[in-house]
Amino acid sequence: MKISTRGRYSLRMMADLAAHYNEGYIALKDISERQNISKKYLEQIIPFLNRSGLLTTNRGHMGGYKLAKSPAEITAKDVIESAEGSLAPVSCMENTPNECPNYTSCPTISLYQGLYKVINDYLSGITLQDIISRGNPADNYCI
Repeated sequence: MKISTRGRYSLRMMADLAAHYNEGYIALKDISERQNISKKYLEQIIPFLNRSGLLTTNRGHMGGYKLAKSPAEITAKDVIESAEGSLAPVSCMENTPNECPNYTSCPTISLYQGLYKVINDYLSGITLQDIISRGNPADNYCI
């Protein structure tokens, strides 16, 4: 699995909003400047995050964006799935039940199921609060 630029930037944007959670609505230009991501690119990410119910938007003079829930309630999985879609390592696992005609005889399906479980468990176990509280970049998460 490879996370695209959209997924990476979505997570950075949401982490920035988490770091400024108590400051109300945050202007996109402020996020853009702090994260060194073009405002135009962030504008393309917002619809995915809005559709997933992760952002609240306020238009006008004091407008901007804020998290729809507390940073402790939004997981890395929530954000990455909103930007990327399914996290399934192979396309046949995107449907439940699995509709692949080779599902019952596939010798590799258990490998992909295990990988999918590890990905889901790992990303579900990290919240935006965890990301912003981590502090030292050397304190990496390990599986």
